[in-house]
This record gives sequence, structure tokens and C-alpha cells, in this order.
Amino acid sequence: MKIGIFTDAYEPYVSGVTTSIKMLKEALESMHHTVYIVTINLDKHKFVYDKNNKIIYIPGFKTGIYETRLSNVYNKKAFKIIKSWQLDVIHSQTEFSIGVFSRIVSKKLNIPIVHTYHTLYEDYIHYVTHGHFNNLGKKIAIKITKYYCEKNCDELIVPTPKIKELFVNKYQITKNINVIPTGIDTKKFELTPSMAKEIKKLKAKHHLENEFIIGTVGRIAKEKSLDKELIAFQSLLKKDNSFKLIIIGDGPELDNLKKLTKELNIEKNVIFTGKIKYDLIPTWYNLFNVMTSFSVTETQGLTIIEGEASSLPIVCINDESFQSMVINNYNGYLFNNNEEFINSILKLKNNPKLYQEIALNAKNSIYKYSKEVFASNCLEVYHEAIEKKKTQN
Repeated sequence: MKIGIFTDAYEPYVSGVTTSIKMLKEALESMHHTVYIVTINLDKHKFVYDKNNKIIYIPGFKTGIYETRLSNVYNKKAFKIIKSWQLDVIHSQTEFSIGVFSRIVSKKLNIPIVHTYHTLYEDYIHYVTHGHFNNLGKKIAIKITKYYCEKNCDELIVPTPKIKELFVNKYQITKNINVIPTGIDTKKFELTPSMAKEIKKLKAKHHLENEFIIGTVGRIAKEKSLDKELIAFQSLLKKDNSFKLIIIGDGPELDNLKKLTKELNIEKNVIFTGKIKYDLIPTWYNLFNVMTSFSVTETQGLTIIEGEASSLPIVCINDESFQSMVINNYNGYLFNNNEEFINSILKLKNNPKLYQEIALNAKNSIYKYSKEVFASNCLEVYHEAIEKKKTQN
């Protein structure tokens, strides 16, 4: 099968969407399918066709929102190349610019289109409105989502039951919705001898020989609720000062959070690493003792799956995004307030036997999140979209 993936975000840009697409591409190619990528040139304002890697980079312009870019909704040069690919199916990964282009290509060439919804725009509208007209902005975001997810694709994919429920009950989307969790390369997160050497160096560098390490990975932004995590962590330190919190990532809130750690007088116990190359992330996961998240805006929370693949007990806020991957007292804990967060962390630290049991269960929880299962599930949807298009024709 020849599959065209259209996305606003791809390497070298680092995000959950990028990781998802990369895993899907690798798994599909291992199954002997041909995968093409159409994306935005994040580095330079020029058109590039990487024929060897089957990637088209369309010129983009900065949005002013983090590191994202948008492009014009139609590119004649790209269309001519895409036409020569003779695609069987298009898989759109965005609602904007390249996403619009994917719909144009689909209609012009009569190719079935599958769309994956990645971002809950309601929770990100403040980047556009800057606090003004938020309610109006959310209504517009819902209308845009409904337009692209219901009327402009043959099949729809969402990563969690949370998003499906939102689409059915709030957005009133009537289209068939396929729930497919994003897959990861589970083997990359297994501890290796070379990783162990790097971990030893990192522990020496950051003076982490005897501390119990809590880890958080992701974009440093308001919607991730890292300020709430720091406040909860301060309360934890009052009970036991031997913890360290490592926050991996970069983003617009980094300076504000560093300032908050000083105000809370916990800067000696908090490490901000900044941006880390994705290939090095598995080493950091294996440095942690526990993986955490306070975010209630995730469509899935890919870093939690990566944490489980690294044999880490998970301690997450009780949000629907995490409920399908974190089971209380089995592979981690879901908390509703700071007290439950603190008790969960202390329980894991003070009971080594319990810790080992939950760590093993975490590792055994990830079989359904492998990139191979992910790709196989997507292939089923591709076939459904192709058959649906044949019927329409």
C-alpha cells in the first residue's frame, strides 16, 4: 500500500505528534508498505523534496506559538509530485495548512483520507487570544474541529476514549470514531549497559546518588500544570527532603517555573534539563524512579507510555487520558489531590517490594502500545476508508 502522511509537525521538530508519525512510518515500512511524508520546512523558507526519504518540505511561516509554523494551503509543485506517487490513502495529522492541503489533494485525486485528531484546541486557545475572547475562541475551535473531523475525512482516529466521548457528547460528531492509542518503539526504553554508564555519569553530575527521583517529560507550558506539580512537590519535601524532581523539556513557561522554584525555596531539589534530544530521552527515563504528570489537557500522554516502557511506576492526576493506561495499585496511582499524590510517592519510596512489583507491572502493561500494533490498527482503518471510497464512487 502507498500511504501519504500529511503533517504540520515532523522532524527535526520534537513533539508527541512527531513521535507518533515517526513510529507509524517505521512500523508500516517494516510491513513492506511505502510511506510518503508531506510537511512544513521548519528551518528555511524554501521548497525541498527529499526523494530518498520520500519527504516533501513545503515553505512555512512562523505562527508565534512556540516553534510551530504554517504553510499556504496549496502548493502546485508539491501537488505534481504527490500525483506521481499514486497514493492509495492519505493520512492527515493536522487540521490546518498541510491538513487543508491534504483535503484538496484527496478531492482532486479522488484518494480516501483518514484523519487523526491529536490536539484538544479548547485547552490551547489562550496562545491565540492571550486571555481575550476565550469563550468565543473555544467555540471557533470546536467548529473547526467538527468541520475537519466530521465532514472532511472518510475515517477518523482519536488516541483515547476521552476524546471519543468528548466528540460524541459535546461536539456531537456522528461519524464513526476509531480509538487507536499511539504506538512507541518499546525496545528503545529498555535499560542497556551503555545506558547504565550514562546514568552513572548523570547521577554524578547532578549529585543524585542517593535521592529518589521523580521525573516529568514534555513541553513546558501553562496547560501542563507544572506549577501545580511544583507546589505539591514542596509539600512532599516537608515530609521527606530526599526527593529530586527532574523536569525535561523546553517551552514558554520555563523561566516562570524557575522563578517559582526559588519562591517556593525548592530550587536545590528541582532540576530543569531544557530540551533533550529524543534519542537520549530513554536514558533519562531509566534514571527516574517514578514518572508523573499533572496535566489534564492531554489527548493521550505519550510520555506516560514511554515511562511504563522504562519500567517506571506512574503517578498521574486522575484524568480520563490516563485512565486506560494507569491502573491503581497495579502499575501506578491516579491521584485527585496533592495529599494523594504525596501518599503515592511515599508509598513507592518506602516499600521496595511494592515498588518492584509495580515497576514490573508497568513494563508488562505496554504490549498494546507497540508501534507494530499501532500500525496494524491504522491499516485496518485505511482499508475501511478505501472500501468506503469505492462504494461512494
